[in-house]
Amino acid sequence: RVQLAESGGGSVQAGGSLRLSCAASTDSSGTLVMGWFRQAPGKEREGVAAIYPGGGSTYYADSVKGRFTISKDNAKSTLYLQMNSLKPEDTAMYYCAARSGGGYPLDPIWYNGWGQGTQVTVSS
Repeated sequence: RVQLAESGGGSVQAGGSLRLSCAASTDSSGTLVMGWFRQAPGKEREGVAAIYPGGGSTYYADSVKGRFTISKDNAKSTLYLQMNSLKPEDTAMYYCAARSGGGYPLDPIWYNGWGQGTQVTVSS
């Protein structure tokens, strides 16, 4: 199973930007569906963005469309999430995840590899 490690979280003011990174332990990340999820205190984990291998089709939650961009560097086995125009409601623990099978791209139930998470805090 691929090991995932997130980095890049932090505290920013509303309107600011952050870029999250997720390093995968194996080169097979080039063949996995990978995604970013987040979980705020007292809320369920929700899908933020996902990217498919091959053509690299991307999917975004409506709440982040136009502000967040997911990308992947297969040579570095690294997944990214560029977050712009951050809002206080984006505050959450952000997780990187991977899967090799099918399923809805933004539903965490389909993913079987998870990182430990990185905290993002946006102040107003």
